[in-house]
Formats: sequence, structure tokens, C-alpha cells
Amino acid sequence: MTLSPQLPANLSLEEFLQLPETQPAREYLDGQIYQKQMPQGEHSTLQSFLVTSINEMAKPGKLAYAFPELRCTFGGMSLVPDVAVFE
Repeated sequence: MTLSPQLPANLSLEEFLQLPETQPAREYLDGQIYQKQMPQGEHSTLQSFLVTSINEMAKPGKLAYAFPELRCTFGGMSLVPDVAVFE
């Protein structure tokens, strides 16, 4: 993750969420905006494998569901984890 210098440093979370999505995604943490790095092939392969494996095991029993690159906003932050798993 690297800082996004082209954006004002004092944006609120609400203002950040109004910005258009970018590729790779930007994240908001502790009042700072960070640009995620562009994933490489090995990363994408592992991410896909992990999401598929989790969903194959957890989805049929309705235990959990995994999502790749899903924006998660809570606790004053807005992150885009590589894999998010929800019960």
C-alpha cells in the first residue's frame, strides 16, 4: 500500500466514499488514503484458490461466504481486503 498524494489528505470517510472506485483500489485508514498495489499473477491465483476453497467448504452448510476484493467500511475505515469472509 502506498499513500495517494494526488488526493487531499484531510478528506472525511464520507467524502472518500463519494470518490469513484479505482483499479487498484484505494483504502481509507486513520484519515489517510492509500493505493493498493496492482496484484501479480501468483497473488491472483492464490486469491482465487482461497475464495473457491472457502466457498466449497463453508457455503453448503451456510457457515460463511468468501468474496474477493470486497470493499468493507466499518469503524471509521474503508478497506478492500484480498479476501473477505462473512458468516
